[in-house]
Amino acid sequence: MSAQTPACQLLERQPARDEPLWGVGPPLDPWLVEQSTGVVSADLAVLDAWRARGKSAFSPFVDEHVEYLAGEVVLFWPKAHQLGIWWLEWLCEVLPGDTPVEVVGEHNGGIKRVPKLLAERGMECDKLDNARRCSLFATRTVKLASKDDVWARFDALGLALISHPGVFGHGKVDEGTRLLLNVLESELPSTPLSNPLHVLDMGCGDGIISAWLARRGHQVTAVDVSAFAVESTQRTLRVNGLEGRVLQSDVFSALQGEHFDLIVSNPPFHQERDVSYGPSQRLISQAPTHLTSAGQLLLVANAFLPYPDRLQNAFGQFQTLADNRRFRVYRAQQY
Repeated sequence: MSAQTPACQLLERQPARDEPLWGVGPPLDPWLVEQSTGVVSADLAVLDAWRARGKSAFSPFVDEHVEYLAGEVVLFWPKAHQLGIWWLEWLCEVLPGDTPVEVVGEHNGGIKRVPKLLAERGMECDKLDNARRCSLFATRTVKLASKDDVWARFDALGLALISHPGVFGHGKVDEGTRLLLNVLESELPSTPLSNPLHVLDMGCGDGIISAWLARRGHQVTAVDVSAFAVESTQRTLRVNGLEGRVLQSDVFSALQGEHFDLIVSNPPFHQERDVSYGPSQRLISQAPTHLTSAGQLLLVANAFLPYPDRLQNAFGQFQTLADNRRFRVYRAQQY
C-alpha cells in the first residue's frame, strides 16, 4: 500500500525508521495507519481508523499521560496556523526536553512558516526533505517559558463564545449560522420552558447554536467529530452559565438509539482543503431514524451544495425556509 496524501508520500520516501512512528494531527491515510504505531488526534474519525487496526489512538484532551509517545514523533502541520502552534507547544509541554520531533506539511498549508516559528521558540530546525510540494523538518522540544493562549473569547448575539483554532468559524459567527438562528427565532418563538424540546446540535463547533437554544430553555445535546469543538462548546456553555450534554461523535456514532424533537446543523463540507460530502450525507440519510414522531431536521448550507436531492430521498419532501442567495435553510420533517 502506497501513501495517498502528499505529506505521507514525502514520509514514505524517507529511510526506514528504527523507532516506532507516532503521527500527531495526521490526515486519514491508510499507509500511515499501517506504518505507524499510534496516533494523537482531535479527530474522532482518525482515532477510529487507527483503533480499527488495533493501533494506539489518543486524544490530546482526554488522555493526561503521554508515556505512550515513545518513538519517532511526526507532527502534521495543519492549514490553521494557530492550530499548528498549539500542537507544537503541546508537544513541548508533554514531552521531555530535547525530544526529537519531525514536522511535515504542504507548502500551501503554511509549512514554510515553521522554521521561523521554531526559531522564535528557541527550537532548532533542520530541513530533511522537500517533495510533493511538501517539506519535512527536524527539531527538538524545549521547555517553553510561556505558551500562546490560542483560545479566543468573543461576544455575539448576547452570548460569550469560546473558540479554538481549527474549529469552524473560529473567532466569528459565520453568515450561514446567523441565517439559521434567524429562522429558529421565527420557528421557535413561544416554546414554553415547561415543555422544552430535546434538540441535537450536529457539528457544534464553538457552541453558538447550542448556547442559543439552551438559553431558551431547550434540552441540548451537542456533538462534533473534533475534540477541539467539543472542548469549545463545553467552555461556551460554562461561561454563559448554561447546561447541555456535549459529546465527541462521528455524526450519529455516539447516539445509537437516541431520538430528538429537532436536529439542527450547519454541516461541514470541507476536510482541510478537500471537499467531502460524507458527513453531511450521513447526517441527512440517518436523521429520520433519530427523530421523534413529527421531529424536524433544520440545516443551513451554501446554496450550491447538492442537499435538496438528498433531503428528498431521505424524507420524501422538504421546505426551503430561507434563501439569501449565498445560503439556504432547509427543513425536513418526520412523518
